[in-house]
Amino acid sequence: MRDFACPRCGQQLAFENTVCLGCGSDIGFSLEARALLPVDPEKFVMCANQFVAQCNWLVPADTAPSPCESCRLTRARPATLEGKWLTAFGEAEAAKRRLVVELTELGLPLVDRATDPELGLAFDLLSSAEGPVTTGHEHGVITLDLAEGDDLHRERLRVEMAEPYRTLLGHFRHEIGHYYQVLLLTDGETVRFHDLFGDPFADYQEALDRHYAEGAPPGWENTHVSSYATMHPVEDWAETFAHYLHIRDTLDTAAAFGFAPAGATLDRLPAGNAAFDRIIELWLPLVWALNMMNRAMGHRDPYPFVLADPVLDKMRLIHELCAAAARG
Repeated sequence: MRDFACPRCGQQLAFENTVCLGCGSDIGFSLEARALLPVDPEKFVMCANQFVAQCNWLVPADTAPSPCESCRLTRARPATLEGKWLTAFGEAEAAKRRLVVELTELGLPLVDRATDPELGLAFDLLSSAEGPVTTGHEHGVITLDLAEGDDLHRERLRVEMAEPYRTLLGHFRHEIGHYYQVLLLTDGETVRFHDLFGDPFADYQEALDRHYAEGAPPGWENTHVSSYATMHPVEDWAETFAHYLHIRDTLDTAAAFGFAPAGATLDRLPAGNAAFDRIIELWLPLVWALNMMNRAMGHRDPYPFVLADPVLDKMRLIHELCAAAARG
């Protein structure tokens, strides 16, 4: 994520800001400009979901009132939004906005459901208080249980499922990985996918039952980025894709604040065969420092994962497919 500043007074701002803390100007985020801009009733106004989704994005004044590029992707939400569910919905939308910015910076295709009713991207952000909700992806629709926005609920599941990392943004990055597997994986790359990840057509329910009955196989750390990635090849892809997004966005943020070279930013996609190697060369010392700083504050490592060589081979394929999509 970039380092933002008020265009009127230069005050440093966060991605989520709606008011400049320096000059008091009302501001909002423009996806087109990738910047925080002053609200101008003749040019840009706030998204129609400013309050219900805690959205600080701008829309063209001549289209208002209308949802922004991120809010338009939300297909369904709870019938009743109040109390903790209103808060949870806002937190989920905030995580989704970060996802949309990163995907845009990487140049990945973002086609909404209105444009492509069959395979366009859509989000169903639902409350398990109104009925069973299973977080997942199916034919371009990403479903999220808003209970994941509750710290106690999410932490309980993280511990019960022996997960070192569980966040709203992490869920979105994993599920969007399933979406991009369909979009990015060409017929010419299916052999590489099979060689690296396994058979994507292996029986999913059988694999799911085996995983929850037996757990990850011994030594999984040498071949997979997480224990859940061992469950099925398509989950391995989604987990690896999510980690690729973790790495790229964290490097981008570090570069914005001077902790990594400018070439690490998302808007300057490295080119050539050595590009992925350079990304990892930048990532490893940075994440080591981040983990050590967290330990100094008595917190868990923000990135408690080991990237074994087979994992890097899988991630390299994802990087190459993303780079090819960005080039068009």
